[in-house]
Amino acid sequence: MSGRLEVDRTTLVVVDVQEAFRKAIPDFDRIAKATAALIEGAEAIGIPIVISEQYPKGLGETVPEVAEHLPDGVEPLEKLVFAASEAEGFDLEGREQVLLCGIETHVCVNQTALDLLASGVEVQVAEDAVGSRSDQNRRVGLHKMERAGAVMTSVETALFELLGRAGTDEFKRVQRLILDYAPNPGAAAKETVA
Repeated sequence: MSGRLEVDRTTLVVVDVQEAFRKAIPDFDRIAKATAALIEGAEAIGIPIVISEQYPKGLGETVPEVAEHLPDGVEPLEKLVFAASEAEGFDLEGREQVLLCGIETHVCVNQTALDLLASGVEVQVAEDAVGSRSDQNRRVGLHKMERAGAVMTSVETALFELLGRAGTDEFKRVQRLILDYAPNPGAAAKETVA
């Protein structure tokens, strides 16, 4: 395991950022914004995106602020299983790395990570783009995934790691995303991406 995300090996997997969680997850708006930034960044950089929805008839569809950023042709995979990787149609197209985000950290995100790790896929979890109904369950999910071999990362870390260099059109797009997304933009953050 290299520990570094590589463009030609990585798929972004977005798990269940759905309407029913909006009122249940305390920091839902931040998670949706972070997820949208990851989707836009993945599209700019050129990595595939897989997205799932848990029982959309009951939990609703992917929220509009996330769905509107999905590239043409990317449709959510409906599932009843908790691990998105077990949903019908789930396909990494031969890629061996996954950048993972979504809801809930301790259930569907955790089980997706564990399943992928067991099949030999390298998993990195964007900590600032996952959530649970309680902070305790979020911490449990993150801890369990990390103990199983997942690497914890952030939206900004992952996107700049995938870029690898400044001075490109992709860099400029991602830089704008990060400046818009940054939870606590400050002088240090602006210096980093300038």
